[in-house]
Amino acid sequence: MNEILEIDAIDRRIISILQSDSSKSIQTIAEQVNLTVNPCWRRIKRLEEAGVLGKRTVKLNHVKLGLGITAFIMLKTDQHSADWLAQFTRAVKQVPEIIECHRMTGSVDYLLKVLVRDLSHHDQVYRRLIGLVPNLVDVSSTFSMENLKPDAIVESSTY
Repeated sequence: MNEILEIDAIDRRIISILQSDSSKSIQTIAEQVNLTVNPCWRRIKRLEEAGVLGKRTVKLNHVKLGLGITAFIMLKTDQHSADWLAQFTRAVKQVPEIIECHRMTGSVDYLLKVLVRDLSHHDQVYRRLIGLVPNLVDVSSTFSMENLKPDAIVESSTY
């Protein structure tokens, strides 16, 4: 069972700093939360070991890489077996343009977030996807006009 980790105000400040810029040194973080380096490092290690902090990655500017269109593909299927789900999961992992895949409640079974260059590129992704995934009942896409909260972080007031 997943246990919720008890954290204090200093932990919250550390989390906030790391969400904003995970490349900051422990020395800098320690100074910002009024700790010495060793206690700050121990807190960060505790948060990592508890799974609160995941891997640290670099946020890419997908527009600068030529992937300026974000599409959301909604999928419906009439198959809900473990085997179909395993095949679907393998297929999604084969399409690098799919950066998120969510199993949903409601009228849509799966929601995919996809980054593409243009509509032609989206069509290529669509054709690849329907070739890899059997038993799709409906596939529809919507396109993001603008991301109004692109660098959202989880605010400490929510946890």
